[in-house]
Amino acid sequence: MRRSSSPKAVRVPSNGNACPRRHDGISLFCLDVLILLGRKENSQNHRRVCNIQTATPALKFFEMAIPLPQVHSVVDCASFNRTVLPFLSQLTTLPAQLQVAAATKDVDALKDIYLSTNPFISALGFTLVLWVLFVVSAEINRNYSQVDRFWSILPAVYNVHFVAWARMWGIQNQSLDTIAVITLLWSVRLTFTYWRKGGYQIGSEDYRWEIVKSQINNRFLFFLLNVTFISFIQPMLLLLVTAPTYNFILLSRLPGFEPFGLPDLVFSRLAFFFLIIEYFADQQQWNFQSAKKEYQKTARIPDQYKGQFTPEDLERGFVVSGLWSLSRHPNFVAEQAFWLTLYLWNCYRTDSYIQWTGLGVLGYLLIFQSSTRLTESISASKYPEYSEYQARVGRFIPRFSVKPKHNGSKKKAPRSETESASAGDQVTQEGKKSR
Repeated sequence: MRRSSSPKAVRVPSNGNACPRRHDGISLFCLDVLILLGRKENSQNHRRVCNIQTATPALKFFEMAIPLPQVHSVVDCASFNRTVLPFLSQLTTLPAQLQVAAATKDVDALKDIYLSTNPFISALGFTLVLWVLFVVSAEINRNYSQVDRFWSILPAVYNVHFVAWARMWGIQNQSLDTIAVITLLWSVRLTFTYWRKGGYQIGSEDYRWEIVKSQINNRFLFFLLNVTFISFIQPMLLLLVTAPTYNFILLSRLPGFEPFGLPDLVFSRLAFFFLIIEYFADQQQWNFQSAKKEYQKTARIPDQYKGQFTPEDLERGFVVSGLWSLSRHPNFVAEQAFWLTLYLWNCYRTDSYIQWTGLGVLGYLLIFQSSTRLTESISASKYPEYSEYQARVGRFIPRFSVKPKHNGSKKKAPRSETESASAGDQVTQEGKKSR
């Protein structure tokens, strides 16, 4: 459609009403591109009243349908058929709308498309675009850590998107704001940890992908793995673990909804507690690896780590002190518990403990189970004493006993915090070959 020079024509998705706006003193008249595209609005009973200023002092009010479902109870907010399914058709019209807005270079039109699209659907569309980009980038560079670089970023992007979208519609909720802040803290911590380990260096790749490639040993099969699991399922899970935040938007529209009560305080502080556990676990491991690296170069313990580690600790090759004396993967435990807490918070609020948003946290837990198993198999083959560590310390859940769960390899056992309580207590076993 040709745009006249004056007044400037702006295309916005609405319910068919022309919507004059002020822009540099010129009244702009909006044309409804959604009608041209044949789009039908969902949730016709929910309206937002737009207060529009024209060049004259008079105010005119026009309506735009808010793309959220009608919910009558907290249980309705957890129903996929009611809250997501009716809006899936927006995925088919969204590309054409964006194409029209991009062709006209109209920022206002992009904003209105954003507002007129259900927030979960727009996040889903964004994830599908990332799927294509991840596949292409991985295959061109033969590097399959593309998703890994965004792992700590995407959940924060999705949650901030949900909160920003709600605020633009005038929906303000302290629970939503709290979730956004906690997720941003989670993102900053994990992104920093990944960065200082060299994850964002050009060409860097998780060493485990090389092992997976060698196990599959078929180029076409690994391509299928990339298209399905690596580049699609993983980003989709990162979206789904934030889906409970979408439910909080719906909850805030219920009459009499309590924005932030004692249960919200408990769940939010519990999630923050797990963030603290993650921080200390990662820092303890970083300190050990830094000391080990320097020790391997100079055969001397760095001054800042004297008294914290012994030569025997560093020669062992893996950390067994601090939180690592209670769990073999305390950072993984806290990571899984963090997202599980946000899911249970949503379940408590929606009075529905089995719901579609649980697919995200379930998939998240399964990924950690499989990746941890692979990591431990590598560690066991690399460090002779790791099998004894496995026998004495639980993978995730602490074992409050120094007695091994099963007979490990009969070698010199690593010194853990539980053993250091009795001075000079050192277990030596002989005979069996270590793994």
